[in-house]
Amino acid sequence: MLDLRLPSGIFFAITGAILTILGITSNPHAPMTDANVDLYTGLVMLAFGAFLLALARRGRAV
Repeated sequence: MLDLRLPSGIFFAITGAILTILGITSNPHAPMTDANVDLYTGLVMLAFGAFLLALARRGRAV
């Protein structure tokens, strides 16, 4: 059976890393809020990607 946790985890981790770097280095304000949306979204996506990669590793070890 095809395990989608590994490619999905890689995708979310890479996208989250790019957004996190963009949030740190660029203008931190979105047009309608003072929150740094790129940074917060990147961190959540990075954490989700790491979670999926951990599940993929655990699934492969069993």
